[in-house]
Amino acid sequence: MGCQQFGTDTILIDTTQLNKVLDFDKEKGLIEVEAGIQWPKLIDYLVETQKDVPWPQQWGIAQKQTGADRLSIGGTLACNAHGRGLKMQPIIADVDSFTLIDAQANFLKCSRQENRELFGLVIGGYGLFGVIYSVILRLTPRQKVERVVEIITADKLPEAFEQRIQAGFLYGDFQFSTDEKSDDFLYRGVFSCYRPVDLNTEMIEDQKELSEEHWNNLYYLSHADKAEAFRQYTTYYLSTSSQIYASDTHQLSIYLDDYHHELDHRLGLGEQASEIITEIYVPRPELPDFLAEAREDFRVNK
Repeated sequence: MGCQQFGTDTILIDTTQLNKVLDFDKEKGLIEVEAGIQWPKLIDYLVETQKDVPWPQQWGIAQKQTGADRLSIGGTLACNAHGRGLKMQPIIADVDSFTLIDAQANFLKCSRQENRELFGLVIGGYGLFGVIYSVILRLTPRQKVERVVEIITADKLPEAFEQRIQAGFLYGDFQFSTDEKSDDFLYRGVFSCYRPVDLNTEMIEDQKELSEEHWNNLYYLSHADKAEAFRQYTTYYLSTSSQIYASDTHQLSIYLDDYHHELDHRLGLGEQASEIITEIYVPRPELPDFLAEAREDFRVNK
């Protein structure tokens, strides 16, 4: 997935072979992993290792990036990534400590007590201060959560998020319409949040979910027919409201490798194209005004 714009022509170190689980402290909820391990392997390890453990005693990750799964833990620290936790801080809050290899090949343990300055610099430091060898993550008790879906408008978002937070919801997001020809553009969207439910609540294995074929088609429609893409997306998400998920595995998603090759062909493009992800941080109360201003600016300068 892409690259750092300031990393062009620099040396990159492939850590994918550093993918072992080194230790799992089931009493304290701490797990030490090599920094090259990716989220699916870590989550699978935790689920498989605890399959005979009662739910109240199971541990899971608190958060991960959304939209893609095969991202390394070391890379997650390097950009201080975040998930969809409504009250969660970025990943630094889930890090107990890590082992850093510096420019002199020294192995340094970094935590809030030891090498504190490096601890703060390395997390979010994009690899500028050394190579992360291993990470000790703070896990959280696994929970069962119910997805609650509504279609709302951007002007209602600050209040809606605050209500969900006060009601104890753990995760949430708002996926807005991208159809610039519609009045819904950057205004109307899918508001999905997840609240804890009793651990005895049944989780149906064969739940509704989008297949790779469905995602491929949504990718196409998001370029060729944005109104239809939004209609299909909202219809699907509304149909999944009240489904029960595990708090960790519900954060996994499908990412289609090299999807733009097929997309370029279907769109009849004469050259390769790609998407660029941009994150903009806006105080929650100011989000409606920001989206309204962006909506008009995009239409004028498309």
